[in-house]
Amino acid sequence: MMDTPDIVVIGGGNAALCAAIEAAEAGARVLILEAAPKPYRGGNSRHTRNFRCMHDGPLSVLVDAYEEEEYVADLMKVTGGHTDEGLARLAIRSSQECLPWMEAHGVRFQPSLSGTLSLARTNAFFMGGGKSLVNAYYRTIGRLGVEVRYDAHVTHLELEGDRITRVDFDHEGGSHSLSPRAVVVASGGFQADRNWLARAWGPAAKNFLIRGTPYNRGVVLADLLAQEVASVGDPTQCHAVAIDGRAPLYDGGIVTRLDCVPFSIVVNKDGERFYDEGEDVWPKRYAIWGRLVAAQPDQVGHVIIDAKSINLFMPSVFPPLKADSIEDLAEMMGLSAGKVAATVADFNAACGDTSSFSPMELDGVSTTGLTPPKTNWARPIIEPPFYGYSLRTGVTFTYLGLKVDERAQCATAGGPIRNLWAAGETMAGSILGQGYLAGFGMTIGTVFGRIAGKEAAAYANAA
Repeated sequence: MMDTPDIVVIGGGNAALCAAIEAAEAGARVLILEAAPKPYRGGNSRHTRNFRCMHDGPLSVLVDAYEEEEYVADLMKVTGGHTDEGLARLAIRSSQECLPWMEAHGVRFQPSLSGTLSLARTNAFFMGGGKSLVNAYYRTIGRLGVEVRYDAHVTHLELEGDRITRVDFDHEGGSHSLSPRAVVVASGGFQADRNWLARAWGPAAKNFLIRGTPYNRGVVLADLLAQEVASVGDPTQCHAVAIDGRAPLYDGGIVTRLDCVPFSIVVNKDGERFYDEGEDVWPKRYAIWGRLVAAQPDQVGHVIIDAKSINLFMPSVFPPLKADSIEDLAEMMGLSAGKVAATVADFNAACGDTSSFSPMELDGVSTTGLTPPKTNWARPIIEPPFYGYSLRTGVTFTYLGLKVDERAQCATAGGPIRNLWAAGETMAGSILGQGYLAGFGMTIGTVFGRIAGKEAAAYANAA
């Protein structure tokens, strides 16, 4: 076992692995401390599907072009401008060179999927999903001599002045300490600590589900914040999506996400609609629905779809409820049959000409005189059988994190910490002040993981 590493990387997901690869290729001795056991290594990265990538022309499986200004505009729209534009542009510009780098290190891509995830121009999909990406990188670091300790729980980083002098962790029943030359923190957010979520959100958070790993509990983040390492982000902001209400508390992953909202209406427990289901194409707006559902009574929503729309989206791992009438469906969902029937009737009456309906783009097929409106894909719900899903808030990762600069370096009020860098979800709040853009978390993790690894290696090699 490596007892004198040059660099300790904390975490075992995409950002950590990218940092470890870059550092090892620069000649540094790298040790990864991964809190999860080996079968569950990889953090949230094992649940991912794609990487959002800028490109000036066709690139690998990506078609046409997706240039910087369009990418930035997409990000600004979902974040409402709450982003560090300099860091955002750095991530976006760097993504173009990352894709061939990923391929060179074992990642394989496939053409994008059909349906609502029509992202052939913007997002490169991993062959075999995130688990295959994670496994490819672990094979790569194995060849590079990087050592990994699983079930290794980092408990404390000792900050003395402007340096981290000690890393404390628990492993195989004992407590251990190391004094590496440099440290990269890539251990995610705090979303798996539901008590911390409740402190930030209030009691409503007890009804949230955690889409990803149960091992991202924010222990290292809390330890560094307690030592006044600079932070960024709001603890109530996160990547939260609407997922199937039958999903498990942890690790439900991508298969529990529901992509049906644009072709449905969504009601709360009182049988009332509460937001425009057709606001924008799903990859740009799906992440708002977790917060919308969180604001409803009991943090629950209900999707209602008819037969003509049931095959327009990727299904959840769980089959929908099915009934021959709206009233029967409402009763199956535990809702007032009369109230839901009235809501559906009002919606149907507000729908107009649907001849230009187009599920793959903003089609302008909208309601008239209805509050809230449905501004695209508004077709009457009239064809039986009718289908329904329950919605719960599924938290992917939190945005409170470590503030970094363009070198991925952390700091205190007194200045940079000379040997501490951060990458991935633990610093994503530097760019994602709110909202989310499909595939962008992988972009942030890859870009800043690579930067952190290079910078840490340069420091360690010079020390």
